[in-house]
Amino acid sequence: MELKPMKRESVFPLPITLISTISSKGIRNIAPYSCVMPILRPLDLVCIATAKRRDTLDNIRETGEFVINMATTDLTDAVIPTARFSPPEEDEFISASLDEKPSVVVKPPGIMGCYAWMECTLDKLIEEPSYILIIGKVVHLEILDEIYKQDGSWDVERAEPLLMTGSDTSMHYCTVNDTGRSDPFSAMFPHNVDPIAKKYQDD
Repeated sequence: MELKPMKRESVFPLPITLISTISSKGIRNIAPYSCVMPILRPLDLVCIATAKRRDTLDNIRETGEFVINMATTDLTDAVIPTARFSPPEEDEFISASLDEKPSVVVKPPGIMGCYAWMECTLDKLIEEPSYILIIGKVVHLEILDEIYKQDGSWDVERAEPLLMTGSDTSMHYCTVNDTGRSDPFSAMFPHNVDPIAKKYQDD
């Protein structure tokens, strides 16, 4: 079966994150984003692909701050209310019936009910004709105590991170399961030595 190249979501599961911002006038905004990824290990940068006209983008341009909220399946019902068009003066925490989690470093609040929160400042914008890449620097990272493990891994089955796959007409919500298998990062390197392992041990 051959698919059109634009139908990547039919074969590529994507995370659903809820990005919270505040406008320069103090209005709270939330929008779901799936085109989100870390930039290499062990950098503290994340990349978000966005359309060129979004309130989230406008707020990030104006204030330089945002929070990437890692949603759980319990927040599935928040996707469409935060994705629909709403005027910039509408407080989407209220319209989506979501509670805020006070942030530690940045002004925009996080969203209660998520399993992790990345407070970010704007590093740079990379603008292309049909999209913009937002490069953010993670300045504060939190995760629920009950899903984080001492070895730095986390219980994905308990967290139930919200993901989506695409069809011709719909977003299909899903989550992940742990296979019970793992490999050390060091297995990829000569002599089984992970060149950046010490950085994680020092943190």
